[in-house]
Amino acid sequence: MIIKESKTVDSYEAVLKLRDVIRLDTLKMLQHMGYGHIGGSMSIVELLAVLYGKQMTIDNKNPDWAERDRLVLSKGHAGPALYATLANKGFFPNDWLFTLNEGGTNLPSHPDRLKIPGVDATTGSLGQGTSIAAGIATGLRLSGSDAYTYLIVGDGELNEGQCWEAFQFIAHQKLTHCIVFIDDNKKQLDGYTADIINQFDIQKKLESFGFMTLKVKGNDLKAIDDAINFLKDQEDTAVAIVLDTIKSQGVPFFENLHDNHSVKFNTERYQIELQKAIDELAARATIGGENHDL
Repeated sequence: MIIKESKTVDSYEAVLKLRDVIRLDTLKMLQHMGYGHIGGSMSIVELLAVLYGKQMTIDNKNPDWAERDRLVLSKGHAGPALYATLANKGFFPNDWLFTLNEGGTNLPSHPDRLKIPGVDATTGSLGQGTSIAAGIATGLRLSGSDAYTYLIVGDGELNEGQCWEAFQFIAHQKLTHCIVFIDDNKKQLDGYTADIINQFDIQKKLESFGFMTLKVKGNDLKAIDDAINFLKDQEDTAVAIVLDTIKSQGVPFFENLHDNHSVKFNTERYQIELQKAIDELAARATIGGENHDL
């Protein structure tokens, strides 16, 4: 599959660098706070790097620009990763990151569109972001806009019936400019999704609802970008991508931790491992990222 010209000018080298600094700054935020949603934040880092580094039409100097693409982070507990992304794309000062969830902050634990430049929807009550994105995409279509709406949904969030109501609407209306991403990291707050409410085959379920659906590795930047480009060429169908991810993706110790949805860094081992990950990412970011064939 051939990579088409993207709406933004960032190269793959810049996307690699953005991936590393998003992961690094998110970990530093959580370290400063002493706890937080490391699992679901880490599993969407690669997606955010591709969207904000290569795919999205945005303007950090004019966050409310009418022609911009929109992003709805329905799994709002992953807000720290979005905040790190927006800060690194110049929407607000980087030092805001170290006020996460503090009194008077502009960065509450879940995204708030009234407080944060670059945030298009207030989210966090799981399931509701799906309906918000469907509404945004419908409004953009009615206004004649070609802008895209990108919707990020957690796999555990699919327990909510509202998700499937919204997907049915998106599919029926054939909202081709609403690209749905399912972060299939196999876990939710209280354990494995297969044990709590078995999701079965998410790709087949979405296809049965009328979506053209691709499944890609959620840590593969090129696969994510290729999938988005392919779906943007489709007409007359709803489109979705299932991201095969790992909770706490990119941070090996916390990937293997059973209870890694939200972690308190209150043990010496956790603090050591978190600092180790931060140091490794800082060194990689300094030298400009890994050498990948993209």
